[in-house]
Amino acid sequence: MKKSALLLIALVAAAPALAQETKSAPVSGMVETMRPNFNYVQEMITRSAEQLPEADYAFKPTPEVRSFGQLLGHIADANYMICSAILGEASPSTDVEKSKTAKADLIAALKSSYEYCGRGYALPDADTAKTFQLFGKERTRLSGLLLNISHNWEHYGNIVTYLRLKGQVPPSSQRSE
Repeated sequence: MKKSALLLIALVAAAPALAQETKSAPVSGMVETMRPNFNYVQEMITRSAEQLPEADYAFKPTPEVRSFGQLLGHIADANYMICSAILGEASPSTDVEKSKTAKADLIAALKSSYEYCGRGYALPDADTAKTFQLFGKERTRLSGLLLNISHNWEHYGNIVTYLRLKGQVPPSSQRSE
């Protein structure tokens, strides 16, 4: 709980900079404060997926971990799982991690999962105190949105390692000209 509270404070503090960086409108309210962070992490993950050559989608830093492609599929599946629970709907996931291997298919699934999650980041603040069940715990919708962003950033950290091992500069480290 303390980690979630600290991350939420960091998100709120970083929101004006993220809003400016992603050229969003000024933010107010909890969901609007989180939305630029959601937009930015999805941009970093999607750009990473587009950047790495398809031949490297089967790359695993060690045999025990997911391949780059499986990691993207996992992110898409988790987006659907978390956001469908927030929205009170059945998950539209097609088990991307296990069913997709082609770069174009994985990028399309990833983008579709972000579009789906965008509905959660459009909820009015008044609806974010409503609760739902996820992983056997009752959570507020707001904490679910925070969990979704945190999960994406966690795996962007993995993606950065994969890219660097393949001699690539991650999107978040690239200089804008």
